[in-house]
Amino acid sequence: MRTTRRYAHGLLLTALGLLLASPVLAADPSGKATLEADPTAPANFVWVLVAAFLVFFMQPGFALLEAGLTRAKNTVNILTKNVLDFCMAALAFWAFGYALMFGGSGMAPGLEQGNPFIGYSGFFLTGEAYDVSTILYWLFQMVFAATAATIVSGAMAERTKVTAYLAYSFLVSALIYPIYGHWVWGGGWLGEMGAVDFAGSGVVHAVGGILALIGAKKLGPRIGKYDEQGRPRPIPGHNLALATLGVFILFFGWFGFNAGSTVAATELRISVIATNTALAAVAGGVAAMYLTMIRTGHVDLLATGNGILAGLVAITAPCAFVAPWAAVVIGALGGVVMLWAAHFVEHTLKIDDPVGAFAVHGAAGLFGVLAVGIFADGTYGVSGLIVGDTHQLLVQLISIVALVLWTSLTGWLLFTLLDKAMGLRVSREHELAGLDVTEHGVSAYVFENGLAEKPGKMVGA
Repeated sequence: MRTTRRYAHGLLLTALGLLLASPVLAADPSGKATLEADPTAPANFVWVLVAAFLVFFMQPGFALLEAGLTRAKNTVNILTKNVLDFCMAALAFWAFGYALMFGGSGMAPGLEQGNPFIGYSGFFLTGEAYDVSTILYWLFQMVFAATAATIVSGAMAERTKVTAYLAYSFLVSALIYPIYGHWVWGGGWLGEMGAVDFAGSGVVHAVGGILALIGAKKLGPRIGKYDEQGRPRPIPGHNLALATLGVFILFFGWFGFNAGSTVAATELRISVIATNTALAAVAGGVAAMYLTMIRTGHVDLLATGNGILAGLVAITAPCAFVAPWAAVVIGALGGVVMLWAAHFVEHTLKIDDPVGAFAVHGAAGLFGVLAVGIFADGTYGVSGLIVGDTHQLLVQLISIVALVLWTSLTGWLLFTLLDKAMGLRVSREHELAGLDVTEHGVSAYVFENGLAEKPGKMVGA
């Protein structure tokens, strides 16, 4: 039980405190005291920085995936949102998010002990937060926060006002994401209870996926998505080459996401984590491919790509705590969960999610949190149902309930207030013409004669 509680605080935070933090209570903006206290600090610093750079590189992966899965007339809009939501998330996490997530937790270097519900120190990276170890971890956590924010872009694609989307990106990164993150990773009540989420199946992906579902529901479907009987119509994306490249970039960046969460180059478990990440991804892709082929008779590239991503999302929470065979099972089940959730959202809930953001990140993310309580084998300090520990499964279920309630309630409130304050959806005329021209005054593609591409007629328009 003691070991489980230690990991419940978040292995990544514990490792950072042990390996990087200076024993001197004062901030260390020069790094001299940190280096004197721990000669291995440079290797660990470089490892965390490289991992942060890899996670940052996932941002163009999201941009290309979403652009490819939507229509040509909205390409500039998608790319713009993916550029600017990173900018908004970074500023929000610098000003407020990091302090609310880790401030006063006693987990991050330089920030004193606090309460189990919310952080309260280190705003704007000033005071004790002006410390090389704290700032290192801010950068690593900031790219995670930006990932959670950008997940929503695809679900709300082709009909959302840019101004409303940017306001959402800032507020989610400043408030909604970091407060739940504090509960699990920042010394909060879920972590104290024993909840484990190694790299963010729940904290990052499920939070972003549930917000994506709520945002898409609040917006309503794209014009022409459903016929008069409420049956969904396909609205194909315009460039599967872009989408496929996006999947590969995300796959590559995920090694920083998962293996980087050791926050220590000296933590040799990184080999298991990286291998589990790769195996879960390919198992998710193969499972989704075969299930779709059985149903349709075709090998579906889109389903395969989303299956890969769902496998990655599912393994993100348990990647450090399971054996490779379990990673294959978790990834394959992640692909199955994704396909079921995508069908349920589109056909039963009648919610238009153009890229399957909830299915990939929300549904597979919740399954990943649950998978810790089932498959953790005790070799890295956490034991699940597979070795007879039912307590961990119960705690993971409590964490899931807290995540769903917090994210759903705050997300619905956020999108409702934004809708009333500035309006979420563009006009019918702008949606039909395409957001590239109407929101940005430019088209992503031109004909050989140099004229801007004319918006094509939409299904059901």
